[in-house]
Amino acid sequence: MRHLVWILFIFSACVANAQTPEDYFTMAAENNPGLKARYREFEAAMQKIPQVSTLPDPTFTFGYFISPVETRVGPQRMRFSLTQMFPWFGTLKAQGDAAALLAEAKYQVFLDARNKLYYQVEAAYYPLYELYQWRLIEKENISILESYKTIATSRFKNGTGTMVDVLRVDIMLKDATTNLSILDQKEKPLLTIFNKLLNRDDSERVLVSDSLLTVSLADNFRRDSLLADNPMLNALDLKIKASEVNELVARKQGLPKLGLGLDYVMVGERTDLELPDNGKDVFMPTVSVSIPIFRSKYKAAVKEAQLMQENYSLQKNEYSNALTSGYEMAWFEIQQQQELIQLYGQQIKESNQALNLLYTSYSNSGKEFEEVLRMQQQLLKYQKMKATSEVQYRIAIAKLNYLTAKTNQ
Repeated sequence: MRHLVWILFIFSACVANAQTPEDYFTMAAENNPGLKARYREFEAAMQKIPQVSTLPDPTFTFGYFISPVETRVGPQRMRFSLTQMFPWFGTLKAQGDAAALLAEAKYQVFLDARNKLYYQVEAAYYPLYELYQWRLIEKENISILESYKTIATSRFKNGTGTMVDVLRVDIMLKDATTNLSILDQKEKPLLTIFNKLLNRDDSERVLVSDSLLTVSLADNFRRDSLLADNPMLNALDLKIKASEVNELVARKQGLPKLGLGLDYVMVGERTDLELPDNGKDVFMPTVSVSIPIFRSKYKAAVKEAQLMQENYSLQKNEYSNALTSGYEMAWFEIQQQQELIQLYGQQIKESNQALNLLYTSYSNSGKEFEEVLRMQQQLLKYQKMKATSEVQYRIAIAKLNYLTAKTNQ
């Protein structure tokens, strides 16, 4: 009794500690290097805003007269000039707006990368569930085959069975043992794939649920949100707006730039004449205007912005089509796996009934042992196929959640 209580305690602890894919989302988001890189791209894009929305540096000029220029109040010795250029009105604000829109587009790309990472976590988690289910099924199959072998051997010794029956079950046992060994070897690469998404050690333990719930979905599940709040479509919309602002920037850059400055001229004193302003230095405000007469580069910049608008619009159209196609395929996969899960569940039930009848017949007559083994393998196949369909069903739902940007809502 004490051993039974201890086993139940261990089983309960394992069930309590089992984690769903959602439990790993936060860990993946915090540790995945690819997602971190996307966020750094966004942060880097944010640093572009002050770069393009700030005035250019003022220009300081120093000149020394090797041969002093003689004036009435004395010779000019040195000249100092300070000039600040100003782009056309609204240019800096427009440049900052364009950079901000592109930075926001980078953030939307980051959101899509996060959603895709969540999908990848689920797509890597469920094969582990499938593996563990297959191992349980195969172990149970081995246990059943061993009991069949014991019975077949006993009947052969008693003269009520044949050696062929013993050999048949022995062949199947070897197949099952090899299959179990292969499944054990498969665990390592699957763990590596999953753990690397979380950027942790390859052999880190993953606590997988021992069962999956089949969730019924309404028709056109989240169909209305497919194109409404997709991060990549939002990013392309922002890029279109940024290109429109860049077109405005290009037009403004083709307008004159204004400059304000101040010149200071150091004047020496005259020694040959006494004057009231003898040696008085000179201060001279200046105004300058750039003349953008070479128009080809400005026209090209405007055309570039217009072409980029068309480019992003076409990309958006293509991505919308891909989303719609992906949604329909994922929805078909969900419906297909739902039907297969129901089918395999029924097949398992009927196969168990047939197996029990065949086993009873064999126990009474000692005949049709081959049919018992064949039905056992048929049952094994349906059990594995049901586990696989459950996994494919959940992966298809994860794909649908990614396509409809569920985590954005």
